[in-house]
Amino acid sequence: MSETVIRTENLVHVYPRGEVKALKGVNLEIKKDDVVSIIGQNGSGKTTLVRHFNGLLKPTSGKVYLFDEDTEGQSVAEMSRRCGYVFQNPNHQIFTTKVIEELEVGPRNFNFTAAEMKESIERVVELMDLKDILEQHPMTLDYTTKKIVTIASVLAFKPEVLILDEPTGGLDEVGRQMLTRIINMMHDEGHTVIMISHDMDYVAENSSRVIVMCQGEVLDDNVPEKIFLNSEVLEKAQVEPPQITQLDLFLSAGKNEETILSVEKFINKYNAKRGGNN
Repeated sequence: MSETVIRTENLVHVYPRGEVKALKGVNLEIKKDDVVSIIGQNGSGKTTLVRHFNGLLKPTSGKVYLFDEDTEGQSVAEMSRRCGYVFQNPNHQIFTTKVIEELEVGPRNFNFTAAEMKESIERVVELMDLKDILEQHPMTLDYTTKKIVTIASVLAFKPEVLILDEPTGGLDEVGRQMLTRIINMMHDEGHTVIMISHDMDYVAENSSRVIVMCQGEVLDDNVPEKIFLNSEVLEKAQVEPPQITQLDLFLSAGKNEETILSVEKFINKYNAKRGGNN
């Protein structure tokens, strides 16, 4: 059985002045090497939830455990070393004047040796093809490249858990493909990836598990194939299935024997129905 890396018990969060109860007793477990997407409309509690995982927010009541250790009393620095967070807007994360310096921030703050820092940075530079921009100011880069740099800056200190807040927002197709390679690499190496996303097409094809939130509560927690056929939950959460799933539902008159979540599976299904003729 996989190790539990994050666990919450009756997690409640009330924002200052007590006017907004953003989380209402959330209980969940996230396992090692999970690729989890958390979905739901704005205000459902997604970002509030994950910001408890690295200490950016503290529980109003309830508990958060990171690798079976109670996070009460742990600092953001302690938690962030194991649970890296990539912000939705890269402009909120970049604060150095060169890309290479941005990549060095995490390893330096977490006391990597010179050799460890060199090895780690060389790895992400190669992985994300950053060698030609290392001396550039990050804020002069296009949005997609800035987003890639912020992901690289977190990968550089090798967190065991990677949180990605709306990772596909603003990414072009090349950026989306690179993101998929990174997620697959993290999974293959035994790390955990948590995504917050409104991009159901990407969620469907790149998640092993989907958590649906609404008004500070978890409505459902299951594999994508089951989540995206649960019309009652999706309607309550105001989330639509991926476009290819909607097309398949329409063509099948809602009588699906399986959930189609990718274009490839859609083509295979309807080619098979036509006897393999294109």
